[in-house]
Amino acid sequence: MPDLDFPGHDKLVAAVDQAVNAGDEHAVTSALRNALCRMIRDRDVQLPQCVYDAIDDHYARREIYRSPSLGYSVVAMTWGPGQGTPVHDHCGLWCVEGVWDGELEITQYELLERNGDHFRFRAAGGMHAGPGSAGSLIPPHEYHTIRNSSDSHVAVSLHIYKAPMEACSMFVPREGEWFTRVDKALQTDEAA
Repeated sequence: MPDLDFPGHDKLVAAVDQAVNAGDEHAVTSALRNALCRMIRDRDVQLPQCVYDAIDDHYARREIYRSPSLGYSVVAMTWGPGQGTPVHDHCGLWCVEGVWDGELEITQYELLERNGDHFRFRAAGGMHAGPGSAGSLIPPHEYHTIRNSSDSHVAVSLHIYKAPMEACSMFVPREGEWFTRVDKALQTDEAA
């Protein structure tokens, strides 16, 4: 179970623990958004240096903490210039995502129709998120894309999941607003 040491580790974990104990998933994600925004701005909390190292052929997912008692997982994602995700879900897990460094483009998708493994989505809003901003996803409103729109700078985001997210569904464009669901196992890159 990963548990990297970094400046402010205990402060970050205490803030997340308190938020995760806030009640139902709406209260938890609201408390986590506020806590994450505070932690991003807190100069005492500094993520491990490894999370600033992009990987050329994919965005990096580095788990930096997993709560042994509450079950949540904290993953730092490193987005090289232009790197992003396809439309995907979080397999039923709530998540709070905050931009630690750089800027990310996030697009939410609304599920309009489903026919087996074929899904019809429509973009339902997007935003450019910079350092200190955070948002949450609560199923069934979890379909989205994330992309580093910079052509020269790395972006880093912190994701707190209800439990370790080891798989998700991604959606491959077919025709018009239709996508095909593909199950995807998620890899974790080494964090040191």
